[in-house]
This record gives sequence, C-alpha cells and structure tokens, in this order.
Amino acid sequence: MNRMFAITEREMRKFFRSPVLMIMSLMLPLVQLLILGNAFGGHITGARVAVIDHDHGPQSVKIQEAFDSVAANIKTFITVPYTDEVQAREDVRTGKIDAAVIIPPQFSRRVYAQDAPALGLVVDNSDQFMSGSIESQIQLLVNALSAPVIQDRLVKTIALNIVELYPFVEYIKYLLSGSIALAMYISVMIGGGMLYIDDKARGVHEGYLVTPITKLELVLGLNIAGAAKAVLSGICITVIGSLIAGLSAIFRPEAELELLVLIFGTSIAFNGMMFLMMVRVDDPLVPRAIFGVLNTLLFFPAGSIYPIAAFPPWLRAIAIVDPFTYAIHGFKAILLKDGGFTAIWGDLAFLYAFGIATLLLATPLFKRTL
Repeated sequence: MNRMFAITEREMRKFFRSPVLMIMSLMLPLVQLLILGNAFGGHITGARVAVIDHDHGPQSVKIQEAFDSVAANIKTFITVPYTDEVQAREDVRTGKIDAAVIIPPQFSRRVYAQDAPALGLVVDNSDQFMSGSIESQIQLLVNALSAPVIQDRLVKTIALNIVELYPFVEYIKYLLSGSIALAMYISVMIGGGMLYIDDKARGVHEGYLVTPITKLELVLGLNIAGAAKAVLSGICITVIGSLIAGLSAIFRPEAELELLVLIFGTSIAFNGMMFLMMVRVDDPLVPRAIFGVLNTLLFFPAGSIYPIAAFPPWLRAIAIVDPFTYAIHGFKAILLKDGGFTAIWGDLAFLYAFGIATLLLATPLFKRTL
C-alpha cells in the first residue's frame, strides 16, 4: 500500500506543479459552457419580416397591428413594408430579410365572406431554426385572428392542457452536465493518458521496473492519481458552472452527496477506459492524435448537446456503451430535476461496473518488463 500511494503522490505532485496544465484542462469546458450555452437554445429576436399588402382593407390592418404587437412585446420579428412581391422574395433568398408575408388582394372581403382567406409566407428554410420560429409565431397570430369574437357555448374543438414539471430550462443549464463530463474527460486524457505515455517515453517507468513494486501496485497507483485529478476537475466545474448557470443544487446537502458519488463513479469509468486504451501505447504522439476523435466519438453521441432520441440507430448503439451517456444523464437528473439516488442508480451502476471492468482488463495487459 505504501508503494502504491507513493506512486499516487508522485503523480499528484507533478500535476500540481503545472498550474497552467490544471487551468487549461478546465478552460475548454468553461468556454464551451459560456459560448454554446448562450449561443444556442435562445429565443429568436429581431428577425426582419417584409409585409406586402395588396389588400389595404380593415383585415390587413388588423394583421399589421398584430405584427406590431409582436415587435413591441416578445420581439421575435420586426416588419418592413414592401410594395414589390418579387423583390421581397429575392431579398429573402439573398438574406437581406428573413421572411415575407403576402396579404393578397380581396383578403378582407374573403374574411367577411368566409371564403377561405389565406396569407402567403415566404421563408428561407436553409436555416430551420429561424424559419421554424417565424412560422410558429405567425401561425399563432393567424390562429388568434381566426378565432370567433363570440365563442360557441358548446366547445367543438379538442383542447390540450400542458403541464410543465419544471420552470423554463435555459440551454446553458442543459449544457452544464456535458461540460462537467467533458472537463473530467480532458483531465483524464491530459493528466492520465498523455502524462502516462510521456513518462514511458522519458524512461520514468523503467525506474519503477527495477523496484519491488508489483504490477498491481503500479496500476492502482497510476489509476488512483488519474481518478483524483478527474474528481478535482469535476468538482471545480460543477461548482463554477452551477454558479454561472444559476443552479442551486450545489447548496443542498443531499444533492452534494449525490453529485460527489456520481463524480467518483465518472472518474473511475473515464480513467479505466483511458488506461485500457493507453496501456500498450508507447508513442507520445498517439494520445494527442486521437484526442479529437475520441472527444467527438464519446461526447456528442451521449446526449450532451442534442437528445439521444433523435439519433439514428447506429448512433444510439454507440450511446448505449458510452460512459459519457450515463454521466451526463446522472448530472442532469441531479442538477436539473433533483431526482435523487432513485434517478441515478442505474447510471452509477454502469459507471462503477464499467470502470472496474476496464481496469481489470487493463491490468493483465500492463507490461511489467522493459
């Protein structure tokens, strides 16, 4: 045990003597959280919508008043008057405006005659998020204008009453779980995989091999140090990220215990996976070359940015065996839903079992000889 902890102490001392390495391992997840969290998932505001009025009747005036109310309140779009329908379509195509609403001739007459009145909407659907937001907002306005002034005493339509369990979840809060897992992965990759291969290239492990240290002691010492680095990174990003995102889970003792257990499980799983992949590698350039590939292969299919339910079957298969998937699900269950151990026990079981299994597989592969 003393020899094993001596290796762990040596690895931790080396890690703490490189403050730049510590800071840089935390910078990417924090920058990603700040940039992506504020860049995605927000509401569209300030879109430019052209209005071509061929009717100039009372109903077209009501439509433009409804558009003005959107511009003054939720500010999804502002209207720009156009007289040339062809020019408006061309400006939508070239990106000068985002959409164009066409009020056809005789529109007011058709409304009063109940003769299938219709508006035209030209959108640039190359940007699905922008066009979808404009379409949905204008559809809501059309539905409101189509409602009868005096409602029927007998309800003839089906209503949907939506109950949301949680307050509005901003995207930066949704992204925090992925950022925590990414920070721990980077810490394991840099502080475990890369430094482990660098030590082998420098001959540090040759010094271990001439000592009475057993293979198991050497493997456990290296892995305890790697897991400890990941735990520190996970705790730091959890606290800092929660403060940035405005989440209060870190101030509840029960949630703190759940997060700590989950961080330990994630660190064991990530470190065991990385040690298994690097145990036979000797070239220090290999972990640097595969860093981006592993990041893409593990981080994005795990539901960190987009729900797994939207993935094709082959990508879902990757998510099933990806430890990122269970770490991110667990962090979301605690930070966003306050689900308790009931919500994360499956994630914990997979992470601890995965970490122990990969470590057991890696130990026989570790070379005790030069």
